[in-house]
Amino acid sequence: MIKNLPQIVLLNIVGLALFLSWYIPVNHGFWLPIDADIFYFFNQKLVESKAFLWLVALTNNRAFDGCSLLAMGMLMLGFWLKENAPGRRRIVIMGLVMLLTAVVLNQLGQALIPVKRASPTLTFTDINRVSELLSVPTKDASRDSFPGDHGMMLLIFSAFMWRYFGKVAGLIALIIFVVFCISQSNDWRTLVY
Repeated sequence: MIKNLPQIVLLNIVGLALFLSWYIPVNHGFWLPIDADIFYFFNQKLVESKAFLWLVALTNNRAFDGCSLLAMGMLMLGFWLKENAPGRRRIVIMGLVMLLTAVVLNQLGQALIPVKRASPTLTFTDINRVSELLSVPTKDASRDSFPGDHGMMLLIFSAFMWRYFGKVAGLIALIIFVVFCISQSNDWRTLVY
């Protein structure tokens, strides 16, 4: 029997309540003003700071997605190098299961959760788009940004690392999650976190 079943049930109820507090109200209730304020605050910084504009442009480039994959791989490599042959095989299999879990959950999320939400850059008016301010190819708009595949993969990675490699590895993975998700300028903050 699972000894922490009440905690698991409670956290699932809280998660469902949190989702429903966003999903049920018209225009997402009190979440939309929070999202709008955060988006406009950072969107305005694009024209105020050239350094910030370049940071956002670089972190929203498709090549930057490879950096998150590299960070996850380096963390797993650290554990893989310490293992013997059976342990290394277990880590490789775990990586494949993580990938499969992310793909399945992403597909289920898109099929079962009745949410289609364009990114803020396609929703709000009077915005600054990185692709219009610089000639650097960026991902600054999405017709459907929920559920986010990169954020979901990083969160699944964090959960696997915490469960199978301990709290320190889990915390490092969560730092990777935050660093690579906070940089996404075209996502809703309430969908990321």
